[in-house]
Amino acid sequence: MNNPYENELKALKRSGRYRERTLVNEALLDGASNDYLGLAHLKKLHVKTCETLNSFSFHAPKSSMLVNGYHPIHRDFEEALCKANGFEASIVMGSGFNANIGMIESLARKGDLLLMDESYHASGVMATRMCDAKVEFFAHNDAVALEQALQKATEKRIIVAVEGIYSMGGDKLAREILEVCERYDVLIILDEAHSSGVIGKNLMGILDFYDIKPTANMIKMGTLGKAYGSFGAYVLSSQHISDYLINRAKNVIYATAPSLYDTALAQHALNYIRDNVESLKEAIAARQRIVKEILRFDIDGLIVPIVIGNNTRVMELQKSLKEELGVLVGAIRQPTVNRAIIRLIARLDIPEETLIRVCERFSHIRVKSHDE
Repeated sequence: MNNPYENELKALKRSGRYRERTLVNEALLDGASNDYLGLAHLKKLHVKTCETLNSFSFHAPKSSMLVNGYHPIHRDFEEALCKANGFEASIVMGSGFNANIGMIESLARKGDLLLMDESYHASGVMATRMCDAKVEFFAHNDAVALEQALQKATEKRIIVAVEGIYSMGGDKLAREILEVCERYDVLIILDEAHSSGVIGKNLMGILDFYDIKPTANMIKMGTLGKAYGSFGAYVLSSQHISDYLINRAKNVIYATAPSLYDTALAQHALNYIRDNVESLKEAIAARQRIVKEILRFDIDGLIVPIVIGNNTRVMELQKSLKEELGVLVGAIRQPTVNRAIIRLIARLDIPEETLIRVCERFSHIRVKSHDE
């Protein structure tokens, strides 16, 4: 058995779904990553983070939060997140994938019902296979389908899992979903990985966008590796839910606490966002207008999904854009999406003139693909 997965790898190559790692090319403009605000390139945040770490006697967490890994850097960031988002309690975690696994596996218990949007992130779908609850998926962003499922439910504890902005389609959560959850008094998990830092009056995400105050039934998970330009995640909730997660979430109990550098960096990113809300919102709106004017559709955040439908074609398009325009875009294939897409991120780091050129190129491609 020198090559025990040879046939599987061959099948992936035949279907155009084979993946490879390639080293990042800093000469390319980044239109592929989730660094929406360009904060991963803002050197002053790095400098401030180093200064923060240098004020302490050590620079790594060293152990689980429940041993002696809970650091003032973690606490200060959690308190800042609560203040910015209007929640009672917060827990910083290792990553969005890590947070979804730990949160869903621990919250959805035997005898519970977990209703999950069919387009929820793969980490949440994976978590459903690890929990003891009954799991059902409802039609994407469909409040009627969710209400029908709730009407039939007999379980005493029900949890609904949705996203603020969906990572591949780029569409925002329908307000009606939140209204249904409130009406039926169920717990709701809001994965705000792609909405926090991008939408809302204060750029704090979907609740901020709809001007809805958090309730005791709401649990918000956000990531730090996207708009915050760092790495890690957090879960915001009532104190009651937070206490429960600290006692039951395995990713909190059995894992080394999140990186002090990344947590401090996220704290400085949060401060930067709050200090520059209006200028950031103007820059986001400008990019949304460009997409609307050229590609003729609205985007809720900064994700621009362009359906191509062919795995080989999206790879060819990605390559040609690198060579001709010096821009990297995402080439997303099955099973991540049902139909292959080019996923352009209209990051604030991309000059508007370049974004216009990329969109114009895709406008032509979209027309050509339709004609074919």
